[in-house]
Amino acid sequence: MTGTEGHNSIGRASREAFERSRRVFVDGTTRVTIERDPIPRYAARGAGAYLFDLDGRRFLDLNGNFTTLIHGHGFAPVISAVTSQLRSGTCFANPTLAEIDLAELICGRVPGVETIRFVNTGSEAVMFAIKAARAFTGRASIAKIEGAYHGAYDWVEVSQSSTPDDWGPESDPASVPYYRGMPASVLDQVVPLRFNDAARVEQRIAEHAHRLAAIVVDPMPSRAGLIAPTPEFVAAIQRAAARHGIVLIADEVLSFRQGFEGASARHGLKPDLFTFGKIIGGGLPIGAIAGHREVMKVFDASGGRPLLPQGGTFSANPLSMVAGLASMTALDQAAFDHLETLGDRLRTQLGSVIARHRAPFSVSGVASLFRIHPKATLPRDFREATPSAAEAHVMKELTRSFAEAGIVLPVGAAACLSTPMTTGDIDLVASAFNDFLATRTDLIESLAA
Repeated sequence: MTGTEGHNSIGRASREAFERSRRVFVDGTTRVTIERDPIPRYAARGAGAYLFDLDGRRFLDLNGNFTTLIHGHGFAPVISAVTSQLRSGTCFANPTLAEIDLAELICGRVPGVETIRFVNTGSEAVMFAIKAARAFTGRASIAKIEGAYHGAYDWVEVSQSSTPDDWGPESDPASVPYYRGMPASVLDQVVPLRFNDAARVEQRIAEHAHRLAAIVVDPMPSRAGLIAPTPEFVAAIQRAAARHGIVLIADEVLSFRQGFEGASARHGLKPDLFTFGKIIGGGLPIGAIAGHREVMKVFDASGGRPLLPQGGTFSANPLSMVAGLASMTALDQAAFDHLETLGDRLRTQLGSVIARHRAPFSVSGVASLFRIHPKATLPRDFREATPSAAEAHVMKELTRSFAEAGIVLPVGAAACLSTPMTTGDIDLVASAFNDFLATRTDLIESLAA
């Protein structure tokens, strides 16, 4: 297979588009997260729960632009809000009422969010949350969960993609660079923690408490396995942060879709700061830092230069604000109940398919998120969730099989549901998984080898 042939679910128009893109992009795309086999599928449009490629093929979209599109594609209230705002202006050097409206909605919904500040991306939100913790505590270092993804900021990229070859002992995870040339000083300022290691986490935080400004936690880290936190781990993190005066940051850029009040409320975490993104923008670029007023005061410029200056030409731009407000207003309790019902149905059906075939698979996730693991026992953390070469091959073939069945399934990350999906869509996913296990026994046997 050459670099531009692609798997048979990739059509001719996508191949031709990729040939053009290679002339202007070094690897043919502008996002490393774009999935390719070995070339990407180019999107032409989306409608509800479905994505249509350049060749007119229809796919049930379980990616949703990396979990952003909780209402699917072309959500009418968002289209209406953005269309109206376009006529009034796309951006200003002045605040607008739309940013107050969206801020009031989020502050009124999420326990512990007293004030909020909008930025442009989830990465930017995490970056400024960490800077806020530094400004508040006067310390520089952070602790983060091994394998967890928090965007493109050097400190949170440490140990994001470590492997058995370099991740170090279980009791003392190594700080592993994410890219060649990452400064050694960055590695020295990050303390990796193992997820769900309640017995060790408090001791490890205490050992470094004198220099820690923040503990950054995704309540249910997607790329680290989409594993639920144990109550003991949540309590241990909470105690350690409070005891040592460390700012606890909950990164809910992805996991905010776990419930009406978000993931922290669902899992009993009470952070000092939150970061949001994805679903709060209704499909447009957005990010937000939020939390206790005492910590958020580091941004206060009313009396002159703040402890932490933060601007941004497109921060709180009115298009993202009105799109986010339309999306979040529609995400009422009934919408979350619908997603919870669909998610429970799918995870139950996938579990039944696994049991029927006695296949070495397991399923993690809550609410509208799920992930299939090529492991008989459900992983408890990033190290256990990391696939072997054989397991990675099986998951690639599963993704191909789903594509042939007209379903987009992300590789190595959380898959998601959206509000326009129906029980028929759920049954389609379960049926495609059943067909894969029934017909690819050679692959399933390779997992047991």
